[in-house]
Amino acid sequence: MIGLVAVVAAVLGAVPPVSVSWLAPALAIHLLWTVLFLRVAWRRNPLPSWLAAGDVAVTVTLCLAQRHLVAVDALAANASWISGLVTMSVIVAGIAWRPAIAVPAGLAVAAAYLVGARFAVPHQGVVSTLAIHLMQILAIALLMTLLRRCAASADAFLRDSARAEVTLMVERLRREDELRQVGSVHETSLHTLTMVGLGTYDRPSETLRRQAATDLAALERLRDRPDAGTAAIALDALLDEVAGQATSLEVRRSLTPETVPGDVAERFARAVNEALANIARHAGVREAELLSSSRDGEIRVEVADAGAGFDVEQVPPDRFGVRGSILGTMRSLPNAGADISSGTGGTRVSLWWRP
Repeated sequence: MIGLVAVVAAVLGAVPPVSVSWLAPALAIHLLWTVLFLRVAWRRNPLPSWLAAGDVAVTVTLCLAQRHLVAVDALAANASWISGLVTMSVIVAGIAWRPAIAVPAGLAVAAAYLVGARFAVPHQGVVSTLAIHLMQILAIALLMTLLRRCAASADAFLRDSARAEVTLMVERLRREDELRQVGSVHETSLHTLTMVGLGTYDRPSETLRRQAATDLAALERLRDRPDAGTAAIALDALLDEVAGQATSLEVRRSLTPETVPGDVAERFARAVNEALANIARHAGVREAELLSSSRDGEIRVEVADAGAGFDVEQVPPDRFGVRGSILGTMRSLPNAGADISSGTGGTRVSLWWRP
């Protein structure tokens, strides 16, 4: 919006010595760049580095040509339309880059502004203008550093909370399955003992022997049941619960009934939870699709959306969600993996595991 306001201000302030032959093409280029910037920035998160570099280059060029683009009175009052663009370029650089790059880029823009102003008005003082620009550069660098640290802390908190929630889901489903098994064995064994107590079998019976052996084997299995990490979990039920937690999305589900070890189910659930959270935060849509299937012994889970895609390679290292909670979680599991494909048509997260 600042770019569009600058165009209006430039037209209204076009008084001599402003050159129309310079101003018209400069505004046309600036307007085209503003439209491109808005379009890309709306679709891409985080802001691409090339977009920030282009913005700095356009602003530096306009700064150096100030003698042909800005009225002397506006320059003397430090109130030209280009001055506003300098501030925005400093902000954009701070958002897109770390201070090690953003600060030099901001200084380059500030220097170009001062050089252009001196060419236009040789007696123009530069101390106050330089001080303002330096404050802007340092302020945005400090602010973005704090915001990035807060974002990293928030990501860590949300990651730990999601892990704890998924762990509780897995434990509850495991206990429910265990109780069903205990209840079934209890009823079967009790029925057998009741039949014996009532005298149904008044003499040795092969049927009774087989039933007693079956009950005993079931009891042995309960005694030797695996620990929570390897106990079988209904993956479809767990994923259905995870999808239900994404209250800001309408998640269409097509889940194939399948049981997997508890630790495997937990990894799938964590990755799916993070994928759905990313859709809610960044994709710009309110619908997602969750699929699971089993083919040739391989269990595959997919999360897809039709929203704004992103470049996986451009994800900052400190953004744990994609790299850690999705890719890292699955790739650290033996015989498992994950892949993310993204583009203008949406994003698809594919997870798989083979026993």
